[in-house]
Amino acid sequence: MAVHGEMLVFFVLSVLAFGITSHGYGGNNIGVTYDARSLIINGKRELLFSGSIHYPRSTPEMWPDILDKARRGGLNVIQTYVFWNVHEPVEGQFNFEGNYDLVKFIKLIAEKKMYVTLRVGPFIQAEWNHGGLPYWLREKPNIIFRSYNSQFKHYMKKYVTMVIDMMKENKLFAPQGGPIILAQIENEYNHVQLAYDELGVQYVQWAANMAVGLGVGVPWIMCKQKDAPDPVINTCNGRHCGDTFTGPNKPYKPSLWTENWTAQYRVFGDPPSQRSAEDIAFSVARFFSKNGSLVNYYMYYGGTNFGRTSAVFTTTRYYDEAPLDEFGLQREPKWSHLRDVHKALNLCKKPLLWGTPGTQVMGKGLEARIYEKSGTNICAAFLANNDTKSAQTITFRGREYLLPPRSISILPDCKTVVYNTQTIVSQHNARNFIPSKVATNFKWKMSPEPIPTIQQVPVNNKIPLELYSLLKDTTDYGWYTTSFELEKEDVSKRPDILPVLRIASLGHAILVFVNGEYMGTAHGSHEEKNFVFQKSVPLRAGINNIALLGMTVGLPDSGAYMEHRFAGPRFITILGLNTGTLDISKNGWGHQVGLNGEKVKAFTQGGSHRVNWSEIKEEKTALTWFKTYFDAPEGNDPVAIRMNGMGKGQIWVNGKSIGRYWMSYLSPLKMPTQSEYHIPRTFIKPSENLLVILEEENHTPEKVEIVLVNRDIICSFITEYHPPNVKSWERKDKQFRAVIDDVKTGAHLQCPHDKKITSIEFASYGDPSGVCGNYQHGKCHSSSDTQKLVEQHCLGKENCSVPIDAFNNFKNECDEKTLAIQAKCSA
Repeated sequence: MAVHGEMLVFFVLSVLAFGITSHGYGGNNIGVTYDARSLIINGKRELLFSGSIHYPRSTPEMWPDILDKARRGGLNVIQTYVFWNVHEPVEGQFNFEGNYDLVKFIKLIAEKKMYVTLRVGPFIQAEWNHGGLPYWLREKPNIIFRSYNSQFKHYMKKYVTMVIDMMKENKLFAPQGGPIILAQIENEYNHVQLAYDELGVQYVQWAANMAVGLGVGVPWIMCKQKDAPDPVINTCNGRHCGDTFTGPNKPYKPSLWTENWTAQYRVFGDPPSQRSAEDIAFSVARFFSKNGSLVNYYMYYGGTNFGRTSAVFTTTRYYDEAPLDEFGLQREPKWSHLRDVHKALNLCKKPLLWGTPGTQVMGKGLEARIYEKSGTNICAAFLANNDTKSAQTITFRGREYLLPPRSISILPDCKTVVYNTQTIVSQHNARNFIPSKVATNFKWKMSPEPIPTIQQVPVNNKIPLELYSLLKDTTDYGWYTTSFELEKEDVSKRPDILPVLRIASLGHAILVFVNGEYMGTAHGSHEEKNFVFQKSVPLRAGINNIALLGMTVGLPDSGAYMEHRFAGPRFITILGLNTGTLDISKNGWGHQVGLNGEKVKAFTQGGSHRVNWSEIKEEKTALTWFKTYFDAPEGNDPVAIRMNGMGKGQIWVNGKSIGRYWMSYLSPLKMPTQSEYHIPRTFIKPSENLLVILEEENHTPEKVEIVLVNRDIICSFITEYHPPNVKSWERKDKQFRAVIDDVKTGAHLQCPHDKKITSIEFASYGDPSGVCGNYQHGKCHSSSDTQKLVEQHCLGKENCSVPIDAFNNFKNECDEKTLAIQAKCSA
């Protein structure tokens, strides 16, 4: 391999950092280099299938199962950010415990025989509070985030060096025998670079040089950074990098895809986010067919934004539509269809990494991309139909191939179709939320949060203070109090004409109380944080007290000049008085950070005894704490709480926050964006579990329920034209061959761990339609005979296969024969 000057510098830095000899560090560990085709890990080329799994978004007890499922899904790399603000919430005070134990997480990945891409940031975005930057950084004098600014550079270098030193001390980089093969500095900086002009250009150069100078022995990357300085590799983020990526900025760098979005994160007020398994598989096959060598799924497992860790307006559930859902359950067919494309591409590994690429146009929107090594039988082909509406038949090397609309067929020997991106032969499933039979019959108690006046929270500033700087990210809640006096002449004597209180706020939400009575709430949105509260209020002659509870819903996580974002009430006026409009913005305001219930930790066992609790009253009040106890739900399935009938607030179980909920903010579909909230099993004791809810609005929890989560409904939906499953082939002893003599198309079903198929709920051979969990018979079908045959193959088994040719003798008049099966699994 020719070594370019920049690559030589990178390798020399590796040698200086780790003392690598020609024999490598600790045996054969000679580090990670690259050329135009791929990364070269310890001297070997690799096709890399990666998934983003963030350690703070699950519990350590969940990590082994999640990583096992990732490995079984065909991944050989795990990508994670490093989250500065959870590791250093207070300057100089570090936390690497529990689900923040980065070293433990990386070592566990190594135990599972996978590599790691470490995205150090320190800005990460990730829909994480403040983009991962600690709040205290914002208050450093004259700081400008992500710019060639002396303050930011100082703290960034100090933090990045601390993280890298920790990885080195634990021997986690590849030259040390560890799993880390790539490291990332910064994150999608091209999005904001122009805002900083020349300081942005200088910052990119400085950040790259600073990172490379740390001598980690593995390549550094910058995602979405076209001008990434050598030897840093620029990488692609997006949905279709096979078509949108302009390519590496130097001819000797490989094509790497650091974020293939498996759906879209959701914010409160959003409808469901969808991206089909077929579309993702098409994008992956296309990228590898065009010289790609690494793809990372963002996210592969999204998890949960526990506590107050989510970014502005972002839901507590994160990337639930990923191949592994929030609860760590396999979302089918996404998980298995992607597993199969990894298998198909691995069957093409030798041609892809060592063959000569070529492209053959087969017609309009039709092409064949071929990797072939002259004089050998090493050959792989990707046959693509880019027409989104019509199937096409093409002739390639003397054989005909049917290509469904917008699909790619993979031929590891340039002859045999082992996989088509549009044709799913793996199973489907449906998620179920089942009310617990044990964690029920709640006995709720309530404790209203006291509403302060200026007597309890006296005036300390002429105008309302800015909310971010008031709270300093220690709580979501800040009180603003004031009072004013009205004469009898000021107030209308007509009961149908009341004065109007108008509050213009920079975000994010507000609760309004007048003379101790709840007047209502208002909020902004992810797209527009500003809002105006406006409502008629019953003012009286004499002293009137106003208490506003300003609320944040996460800090911003993206954009330029994040240190100059603001929130909270700005202008407060009273309209409709007999004497005209009264501006009380400069009336003098008191301020209190946090709620009384937070200060005494009413959500903990000890703190709950410092609060007076009573039975729930018929008259509903806003801003109320509720508590009850429940026993551990039966079985081993994941657990969630369904917040039926509630408005907005937070939830704790045994003192641990499971995040914010928001049921009253409806999507355009007139449904809450998220109704169920994950309670990790490790948060739950066998009995007497303390459940505390802070409800901000005037709702009560009688309809709240604990549910068990499963994906025990499994399905298959195949036609006679589907190819056999890709696991029917292998590449062994330098030969591509079938694993069995008679390769057949069929339905393949697999129950979740330790469960068996206990019933066949639907079976039809003909023209059924629908989706898993909701199939319907078509106009021609053989349902009764189909049911019996499927039961013979599957009942009582953990997994089963039903070949489609078993139905050849069934009579029906359908032109195209389709087999649909829905089975139920039970322990």
